[in-house]
Amino acid sequence: MEKHDFVTIANLTREKILYMIEMAQEFEQHPNRELLKGKVVATLFFEPSTRTRLSFETAANRLGARVIGFADPKITSGTKGETLKDTISMVANYADVIVMRHYIEGAAQYAAEVTEVPIVNAGDGAHQHPSQCMLDLYSIYKTQGTLENLNIYLVGDLKYGRTVHSLIMAMRHFNPTFHFVAPKELAMPQEYKLYCKEHGIKYTEHTAFNEKVIADADILYMTRVQKERFSDLMEYERVKNVYVLNNEMLRLAKPNMKILHPLPRVNEISYDVDDNPHAYYIQQAGNGLFAREAIFCDVLGISLEEVKNDKTIIS
Repeated sequence: MEKHDFVTIANLTREKILYMIEMAQEFEQHPNRELLKGKVVATLFFEPSTRTRLSFETAANRLGARVIGFADPKITSGTKGETLKDTISMVANYADVIVMRHYIEGAAQYAAEVTEVPIVNAGDGAHQHPSQCMLDLYSIYKTQGTLENLNIYLVGDLKYGRTVHSLIMAMRHFNPTFHFVAPKELAMPQEYKLYCKEHGIKYTEHTAFNEKVIADADILYMTRVQKERFSDLMEYERVKNVYVLNNEMLRLAKPNMKILHPLPRVNEISYDVDDNPHAYYIQQAGNGLFAREAIFCDVLGISLEEVKNDKTIIS
């Protein structure tokens, strides 16, 4: 069987994205199944995580798989000098699929090259976060009824934010208009602006963040300023609270507008926004379960047709 990894969103076609969304819809209707009964999923988190790790592990459990792995690299043989290659090769002896988060950009691609076991990228440095992107796409589709022709505002840390980098690549198939809202220190990197130009993606840049700037948004995608990505803490202190969304700023928002955030939040969304009908970030995190169930099935060769015809549904 041909090996399937889920390492980058960049190589997913329009058809594949819509296929994965349809599979996630199936899992939202019936999340508890035994499609992965007898399979072992390894979760290797070399970087801290709450939602990503727990939703991957929940997805595996709800599909009947067993889970092994670690959430703290300090307890692994890496502290003894074991290389990433050796860690991956060793774990591949025990697991049918490996979910990995790593602080080095490109680590997931490297892991995919050194093992025959499918690799799922749960985030690699400031590079990509394809499974988060898949749940973001599913959340956008659910709330807007389409992925086509949307005004998407990306706000905050656009320099280090791997979730926004992945979203740009995925949305290239759907004629979006992006609005990059960031201070100059955290502006969208040039490589992603070039990517937009190469793929005919419309974008504008803003440094102001107020109710008038965001009035035309269909999706307002907030991000936190990531302290762990800064080598200069003085720079972090200068920009950490530059953009804070509050209820007053939503008074001109379009009725269909939804606020997304990959979480965790720090100060960038006031708690008074939580009860606003535009807020969707908690539900967005919940959608991670269905998106990641779809990812597991896809990398393990279980088709959408098999999911639709599945008789192992547990009520």
